[in-house]
Formats: sequence, structure tokens, C-alpha cells
Amino acid sequence: MKMAMSNVVKVRVPGTTANCGSGFDTLGIACTIYNEFTLSLTGQDDLTVEVTGEGRDIIPADERNIAVKAVRAVLDRVGWPGRGMHIAMTNAIPLARGLGSSAAAIVAGLVAANAATGNTLSPKDILAMATAFEGHPDNVAPALTGGVTVSFLQDGQPHSLRFVPPSALSLVVAVPAFTLATELARQALPQTVPFSDAVFNVSRAALLSVALCQGEFGLLRYALEDRLHQPYREKLVPGMPEVFAAAMNNGALGVALSGAGPCLMAFADRNEAAIGEAMVQAFKDIGVTAAYLSLNIDTEGTKVLSTA
Repeated sequence: MKMAMSNVVKVRVPGTTANCGSGFDTLGIACTIYNEFTLSLTGQDDLTVEVTGEGRDIIPADERNIAVKAVRAVLDRVGWPGRGMHIAMTNAIPLARGLGSSAAAIVAGLVAANAATGNTLSPKDILAMATAFEGHPDNVAPALTGGVTVSFLQDGQPHSLRFVPPSALSLVVAVPAFTLATELARQALPQTVPFSDAVFNVSRAALLSVALCQGEFGLLRYALEDRLHQPYREKLVPGMPEVFAAAMNNGALGVALSGAGPCLMAFADRNEAAIGEAMVQAFKDIGVTAAYLSLNIDTEGTKVLSTA
């Protein structure tokens, strides 16, 4: 294979919210908040990583960087002879908050490297590689395709269905000033749950998919209810019940923990500013600094913005 000395690709990747209450480890939604990622394959043995925006002081700028690992995985998979690269990351997605920052980095690295090496990997290949990095497909699937995704693993392989709700839906996200590691949130979960709680979640998860697909947003207050993970993670997010109540009292359609948290998300079709301000105030009332984002559902997924 003849390697070009400069292959420069710029991609844009959306943030994501996963679980959405009852859809634990299954349902994900792409959000209109984005990281941009520029990859230059240098043809040398060098590595440079520049980070601006969110995480600029804590994201590793060496081989430990998850995006670097993702690029390397593609280069190895396609047999690309060069190892050198320059990466520039411009991040708007908050880190370790439950908005899919790690999934975005993984997907960015895979898609950019695939584009830079001739697009030999299929979307199915990219999804499988992203899932292998992330451990589950519920964030990486919507990051790739946009919209709402329902994902599952069969014989270790990820599969995903995508749809876009028929009418506009806002995602109001309260972002507290503290982080929460996904590993810690996982450790809070029990090994077993009561049978009645499992049945409860099956009914709510099925309702959630259909309500979003058909635009029956009035049912979201019930569809987003959960008994598998949110009650056990509540102690890790101070103020969670109060913030949820504030959102509902100001017109939210329903509420959920975003991913593993600590971001808290309200689904809305109006009053977004009032909902966001009330959520921030509820956090403030218990001594937690927070801000809010008013987002929509991203329908494009990861886009290659430019190639050179």
C-alpha cells in the first residue's frame, strides 16, 4: 500500500445520553452538543495531541488517550504502514458527566482514521470496534448514527435500530460542577433485583421506545421511570430527587439520570429556560453549583466535515 504523507480528516461527533431511565444499557439519544476532532496522519513515528475546551487540563496527550487508541486500532485493522499522527480535539461535551464524552472520543478516532485510510471499514465494523472499546453500545450507537437508538448484543456482536421522533423534543440538562466515574456508578448497582422491579422496567422500557417513536410525549413521565439503576445511584448525585421535582413542577414531560450521571435530564416541549433554571436552583439549594444546557436531538450523528 502506498501511503500518502498527509491525510487530514476533520469530524464532528455529538454528545449522547444513555439509559433514559428505563432503557438501561439499551436506549441512547444523540444530543446537539459536539466535539470536533482533526486527525493528520504524518507518515512519521510522531504523536502530538492538542486539546481545547472541555478536559483540556486532564485529557492525556499521549498513548493513554482513548482517541489515540481508537485511531491505532483502525490503522492496525486495515494494515496501514504509518503510525505517526497529529490530533486536535475541540471539546464542548463535559467530561465524566453522563453525556457520552468517552464514546465521542472513541467514535471520533475510529471514523476519522477510517476516512483517512480510504473508508475500508463498514458502519457495522465501526460500531463493533466502538462497542469493544466502550463495553456497551448504548452511547456509541447514537453518536455514530444520530437520533434515538435501541441497541443490543447478540453473541458478543452489537446491533442497533435507529429512529427520530416525529415531533421536536428538547433535552434540558442540569450539569453539576462535580464528576462521577462510570465505574463508581456501576459499583453502586446490585447483583440482583426483585422480579417485580424487572417487570416494571420491561413495561416502562417498551413504553419508552413506542412513546418516542410515535411522539406520545405525554407518556414520558411514566416511560422514563426506572427501578433498575437510578434508585441505587441516587446517593451518588446529591439533590437528585429535588432537581427532578423542580423540573416536573416547571413543565417537564419527564426526567432521568443522563447515562451514569451526574447530569440530570428533563425532557420537554416548552418552558425549557424555566425548567433549566429551576433545576439549577434546586442544586444550589443543597449547596451544589450547576449550570444547564438546552439541547435537541441530533439527527446526523458523526459527520466528516473535511478531508485533505
